[in-house]
Amino acid sequence: MNSIQLLAWWMVPLVVLAPLGAWRYLSHTRRMRIGYSSATIARSGGTSLAVRLRWVPIALRCAAIAMLAICLARPVIAHSQAKVFVEGAAIQLVVDRSGSMRALDFTLDGSRSNRLDAVKRVGSAFVRGGDGLRGRPDDLVGLIVFARFADSLSPLTLDHGYLIDALNHSQPATDSSEDGTAIGDAVALGVERLRDAMSNAKTGDGRQPIRSAALILMTDGENNAGDVDPRVAADLAATYGIKIYTIGVGTRGTAPFPMGTDPFGRQIIRNVPVSIDEELLTDMATRSGGAYFRATDTDSLHSIYEQIDQMEKTTTEQRQSLHFTDLAVQPSHFAGLSIPPFLVAVAVLLGSELLLVCTRLRSVN
Repeated sequence: MNSIQLLAWWMVPLVVLAPLGAWRYLSHTRRMRIGYSSATIARSGGTSLAVRLRWVPIALRCAAIAMLAICLARPVIAHSQAKVFVEGAAIQLVVDRSGSMRALDFTLDGSRSNRLDAVKRVGSAFVRGGDGLRGRPDDLVGLIVFARFADSLSPLTLDHGYLIDALNHSQPATDSSEDGTAIGDAVALGVERLRDAMSNAKTGDGRQPIRSAALILMTDGENNAGDVDPRVAADLAATYGIKIYTIGVGTRGTAPFPMGTDPFGRQIIRNVPVSIDEELLTDMATRSGGAYFRATDTDSLHSIYEQIDQMEKTTTEQRQSLHFTDLAVQPSHFAGLSIPPFLVAVAVLLGSELLLVCTRLRSVN
């Protein structure tokens, strides 16, 4: 937004010097007289171009005086600029894709759904926004999935479309060689990714654009694979100031589980006992300064993400700056045209007057 201002507006009355100068000139010319016995011969000679233009030099001088008074008033154009600095969070999603995530104790769009599909749906809304979640457009978000082994499917990135696509393509482990629940390995990998992002994210002025770092762990089981103890991984996260939000996914007691199909092609579903190590998940969250939640259905999972959304807020800071263009000494641009400084106009007017009075419009005092 641009606006024209006068920094020394009290100098504007000096513009009256211009008409005063004209009045002095005209009054002086009225006093100048040359005696003739008869003006008939002078009238018969007609009026020359120089005589008809004798007012031009004084007009140029008056315009120069008025323009100089305007220059003394310091006209400026104030250019307003707003810069928004965003201090986002770095969030690592760590999603369990072990075979037990196939349990059908969640619902999506009114139909029975497995746990992983529910996690994918609500997790996508958490990142992108929708379903009452505001999204994380200014935050770095990464994705790690794990079963017996932990895999990084997406680095911490602002390209959330890529991350959501990777999340939606993840599937529960079905092969016994890859099935398991390596919670400690997955959390340790997530902490490593967050630590690297925080150490590398520095702006040119030394600002740290990552305001906070958090790891969201979603699992439905107990740690039974991997090399890293989950509590050690939680202590490592606390060392780097990374909060761990743990979510136990699944109903309590028993859960319906697909057991293949019968001879008629119908899916066989049986209720099987489920067990989530809530003590471990609570301890991990406490050690890192985070929180533990239990999601027994889609609505509670959505509510948990809303709470995390409030805990991990993005900070924005707006700075307003003004840049002034002094029209007296700096050129300006208007409607695509470049307007020279006003002092140049003063010099041109005075120079034109001097040129005329010393040449074609020269007069004898």
